[in-house]
Amino acid sequence: MKFSLSSKLKALLLAGSCAFGAGLAVMSVPASAQSTEASAPAAAPAAEAAAPAAAPTDVAAPAVAKDPVDNPYGLDALWKGGDFVARSTLIIMAIMSMGSWYILITKFVDQLKMSGQAKDAKTKFWKAASVQAGVTSLKEGSPFRFIAETATKATDHHEGALLEQIDLNSWVTMSIQRAVDKVQSRLQDGLAFLATVGSTAPFVGLFGTVWGIYNALTAIGVAGQASIDKVAGPVGEALIMTAIGLGVAVPAVLGYNFLVRRNKTAMEDVRAFSADLHSVVLSGAMSKASGAASIKKAG
Repeated sequence: MKFSLSSKLKALLLAGSCAFGAGLAVMSVPASAQSTEASAPAAAPAAEAAAPAAAPTDVAAPAVAKDPVDNPYGLDALWKGGDFVARSTLIIMAIMSMGSWYILITKFVDQLKMSGQAKDAKTKFWKAASVQAGVTSLKEGSPFRFIAETATKATDHHEGALLEQIDLNSWVTMSIQRAVDKVQSRLQDGLAFLATVGSTAPFVGLFGTVWGIYNALTAIGVAGQASIDKVAGPVGEALIMTAIGLGVAVPAVLGYNFLVRRNKTAMEDVRAFSADLHSVVLSGAMSKASGAASIKKAG
C-alpha cells in the first residue's frame, strides 16, 4: 500500500512539473513577440530618418557636350568638287546677280533724283520771267532742262532753205518729242538686262543641276555603290544650282516690274512738262515772229 501511494505521488509530482514547464514556455513566447513588435516601430523612424539623408546624394548626371559636326556638303564643297562647267555656271550666275542688283539700285536712285527735279521744274521753271530764265533755274543734267534747252534751240535755229519749208509749230513739236524720247530711252537703260536675267537665270541654274546629277550618277556607276552617303552629297550639291538660279531670277523680275512702274510715273511728269513747254515756247516764238514782221513793215 505504501508502495502504491508513493508511486501515485511520484506520478502527480511528475505531471505537476510538466505542467509548470509548459506554463513557463507559454509565458516566454508573448514576451519575445512583444519585444519584436516594440523593436519594429523603433526601426521604422530610423529608416525614414535615413532616407532623407541619403536623398541629397543623388546628383543629376551632367549633359554630354556634343562636338559640332562640320557639314561636308555645301557651296565650298560644290566649288572644290565641281569641274570647269560647274564653276563656270556659278561664275555666270554670280555676274548676273551682281549686275541685277547694281542696275536696280542705280536706277532707283536716278528715279528719286528725277522725282526731285520734277518738283523743281514745277516750283522754279514756271515762276521764272522767261523761258531762258527758267532754263537756267534748273539743275545741270536734269531731263527737264534738257527738254527746255532743246525747245529754245529749235525756235532759234529755225533757219535755212530746208528748215524754212517746215512750219515753226511742226519743227518745235518734233524737237520736243525727240528730247522726250531720249529721256525715256535713258530711263529704260538696264531694264533689258533685268528682263534677260529674270527669264534665263532659272534655266542656267537648271543646267548646272543637270550637269551635277550627271557627274554624280557617273561616279556612282563607276564605283558600283549606290548607298545614301554616296548619293546625298553629289545630288544635294547639284540641287544647290537650282536654288541659286531662282535666287538670281526672282530679284531681277521683281526689280524689273518695280522700275517699269516708276518709269511710267516719271514719264507722265515729263510729258506734262513738255506739253506745257511746247505751248509757251510756240507762243513766244509766234510773238517774236509777228514783232519782226511788224518792224519790217514799218521799215
